[in-house]
Order: sequence, then structure tokens, then C-alpha cells
Amino acid sequence: MINPILQGILIMIIIGGIYFELQTPGIGFPILASAIAAVLYFSPLYLEGMAENWEILLFVAGVILLALEIFVIPGFGVAGISGIILIITGLALSLVDNVAFDFEPRHIRALLGAIMLVVFSMLASILGSIYASKRLFASNSFLGHLALGTIEKSEDGYVSVDMKGKSLIGKTGTVLSVLRPSGKVFIENQIYDAKSEDGFIDKDTLIEVIRFESGQVYVIKKEDDELNQA
Repeated sequence: MINPILQGILIMIIIGGIYFELQTPGIGFPILASAIAAVLYFSPLYLEGMAENWEILLFVAGVILLALEIFVIPGFGVAGISGIILIITGLALSLVDNVAFDFEPRHIRALLGAIMLVVFSMLASILGSIYASKRLFASNSFLGHLALGTIEKSEDGYVSVDMKGKSLIGKTGTVLSVLRPSGKVFIENQIYDAKSEDGFIDKDTLIEVIRFESGQVYVIKKEDDELNQA
């Protein structure tokens, strides 16, 4: 259980689960997989005497700070950066024998190796998660059957449940909560669930609705008035 390859895989599951849960909060399965992977990661190291209580607490504190940055604190600043640093520190230091650690070259190499393993696994997990989120439910994928593939044409008797959403296309509004890429927007004195087509959009930024699908408003950053007039 303390094999470096297995540890790298567990780190990827931990970070991937956190990423998916932050992108689509409420699903439950990603964060459950992340929690199980965290237990499997820290338990053998704790039993071997390598992972200390404070190192595990560093990791937990990092996750909490990152969650606060995503859901509570607008923008991305001290809390988010501190959370990432604490997560990396907690995961990396758990791989190093703290009792016998000193600043001899072999111990420095062990620490650098642990940090590289954690950082590489995190980057691989994030890149893999981004790719998977785009491809997993594609119509030609093995999970494509979970999505509705038929076209419900109006001439066949299908009627949209909420036609008001279509009327929002082209309207402008402001970001109510940070779009990462999902969040809330304020359009014509109404609050809507929205998803950014431009990635991260900060709070109070002017946006424009470009389409409406499945009860979801899709928006982009609105160009400045000067650019529009040009």
C-alpha cells in the first residue's frame, strides 16, 4: 500500500474527486471516492509511522480552505493558494519519515521526490479530469446512452417546458456568484443558474447570454461598449 505507483494513483483519485465535486456539487460519488482514496493513502503511512496527525490535519485544512475559496470567498486569492499549498504539503510530508529526518542529502532527495510525486500526480489528475469531463458523456462514448439522443421537434408535438429561457438569448446581465464555470447570474431582476463558455468569470462582470439548454443559461463575457461601437 505504500508503493509509489499506488500512492500516485490514490493522489490522482483524491484530487480528481475533489475537482469533480467542486465542478458539479451535490453529486456525492466523486467526493466519496476522494474520501476513500484519502483513507487508503494516509492509513498505511500512519501505521508505518510516516504520516503524523498534524500532516493529515494540514491536508484536511487545505481542502477546507479550497472549498471556502470556491463557494464562499469571491475571486481566487489567499485562501485558495494557501489551501493548495497545504494539500501538497500534507500529502508530501506524509511520504517522508519525520522521526529520522534531517538535512542530509539522502533525506533532502526523499523530500524532493515526495513533492515531485504529489505535484505530478495532481497535475495528471486535473488534466485527466478536464479531459474526462468533456469526453465521458459524449454521444459516441460508452456512457453516451445515458444522454438523450433523440431530437424532440416542435412539429412532432414537443413543447419546451420553459420558453422564457429562450427569450434570454442576447440579453445582458451581471455575475452574481463567481462562474467556475458554473454559478449564478442576475438578468432583468431575476437570478438564473448559468455556465460560462469563457471559463472563469469573476463576480459583478458584465455577461451576455448566448444560448439556453436544459434549464441552463450559457454566457460569455460582454465586450466593452467602446468595442461594440467600434
